[in-house]
Amino acid sequence: MLRLLHTADVHLGARHADLGEQAAALRERQFAAFKATIDLALAEKVDIVLIAGDLFDSNTQPRRSVERVAAELKRLVDARIRTVIIPGTHDVFDRSSIYRVHDLAALAGSEPADDAVTVLTPEVPSVHLITCDVVVHATVFATKRAPHSPLRDLHVVAGDGAAWHVGMIHGSLAIPDRTDRDEVVFTREEIQASGLDYLALGHWHSAQQGKAGTTTYAYSGAPEPVAVTQVGAGKVLLVELDEINGKRTVRIDERTVGKTRFEKLDIDAGSVADQPALIARIVALADPDLVLDARLTGVRPDELDVSIDEIEDQQKGAFLKLRVRDRSVPALTEGTLPSPDTIPGAFIRNVEGRIAELEADKSEPSVAEAAELRDVLRLGRLLLGGHEVTL
Repeated sequence: MLRLLHTADVHLGARHADLGEQAAALRERQFAAFKATIDLALAEKVDIVLIAGDLFDSNTQPRRSVERVAAELKRLVDARIRTVIIPGTHDVFDRSSIYRVHDLAALAGSEPADDAVTVLTPEVPSVHLITCDVVVHATVFATKRAPHSPLRDLHVVAGDGAAWHVGMIHGSLAIPDRTDRDEVVFTREEIQASGLDYLALGHWHSAQQGKAGTTTYAYSGAPEPVAVTQVGAGKVLLVELDEINGKRTVRIDERTVGKTRFEKLDIDAGSVADQPALIARIVALADPDLVLDARLTGVRPDELDVSIDEIEDQQKGAFLKLRVRDRSVPALTEGTLPSPDTIPGAFIRNVEGRIAELEADKSEPSVAEAAELRDVLRLGRLLLGGHEVTL
């Protein structure tokens, strides 16, 4: 049996310029997830750790950050666990590559004569890890945009030179009209023709897997979300390759190493008395590791007055990120209408008639205008009823 831990898209050192004061905290969360990945590899006593690209968010990193990563890899070296790394599209192997500037293997304590840490490059497209009886293959380019598919020339035969053949790619599985313009693209047909036992993929930040012919492939996803909207990240993959009575199997086990959680909360506007009551419902879920998407839905009573901006500003410290959206709609008039000869009666009939026409049309512009008119109706009823209204 061959046991692998597969990760990718760690994006250490990401600037997160859009997050302001939260940027440093998210960088530390990403490093904590990387450390948790190493902890898991040690606890599970895997044979090899595969890092399928974008270990670093860019090729511009201070030496202290590289040394911090090397210190974690040294823990694997000391435990005799091999590590194989490929550059990605962020830490691309160009002339300024971080892997050219720093000898990551040497910093991690790997000697030139051993295979403890290997960075695959255009000049070193594969490594035969004899003690594990596996060859790890990768086509690495010296440019961000690949001149051709990394699988174009990769074809192996089972048992040729080693018991197992594993591939690594940082790129996109071809999806018509979606990935055509990506920097590195390959197809399921090319995966099937490769003859690999397992293909470790990076570039997509959500864990997912599939099979093409006899080759099992998987994206590990990012071990910690690189952006606080990336649902599906936060995992690494434990992969077991085995052969029993001539039958080869690949088993993939997703493990969570990231701390970020995502939840959606829908709150019926009809069940909310006022803004403090709405805040209380939201604060009940407060968690610094939680990205919460809260939505006010349903029909909103006329007297319910809420400020989304106020709520988000007041509670932002209680969550990793809080997003509050008002998707509720003001109610139409119930009961007997005032006489059409009165201003309220004429106003309500006119506006509700227009709302009915627009909602029957169901086109996007009409639905949007109908929503605006519902709010006009709500405010008009309040004003005509003698209530004070703050816009």
